[in-house]
Amino acid sequence: MGKKGIETMVGVFVLLGLVGLVFLALKAANLGTFNAGSTYSLVARFDNIGGLKRQAPVRTAGVTVGRVVKIELDKKSYQGLVHMEVDSRVEFPKDSSARILTAGLLGDQYIGVEPGADDKNLAAGDVITQTQSAVVLESLISQFLFNKAADAGAGEAGGAKK
Repeated sequence: MGKKGIETMVGVFVLLGLVGLVFLALKAANLGTFNAGSTYSLVARFDNIGGLKRQAPVRTAGVTVGRVVKIELDKKSYQGLVHMEVDSRVEFPKDSSARILTAGLLGDQYIGVEPGADDKNLAAGDVITQTQSAVVLESLISQFLFNKAADAGAGEAGGAKK
């Protein structure tokens, strides 16, 4: 193989590497999976949104059906308002619920929508009223440590009475 052949192979290899980097960048930014043409908007209220971000997926049964487009604070109720765009081919019953879930133990957070059983469907601009806030790992750890410290303190106090 001549010098030109080796240079061509190196060029192809570099080009494939760049395509791979673009693919990884799209996956890391959550932009590579959801390409719906027509969407409708839904809003959900959460007491704590944890680390949820814009462009986070909206999933049902593990399938991405939408994206989070905006997160804001309701100044009256001090709840997080999460605005979502959902594929118009997917309709959820009015009594559906939304939860903030985590992909894996320490992965990114996303909205999980559980369909209800109502005959009427959510329309554009409707608010999902049944929600479950994010589970914050730091809060769980601090509760666990506090409970263990309280149990240890109660055990020592009980032992001193004997």
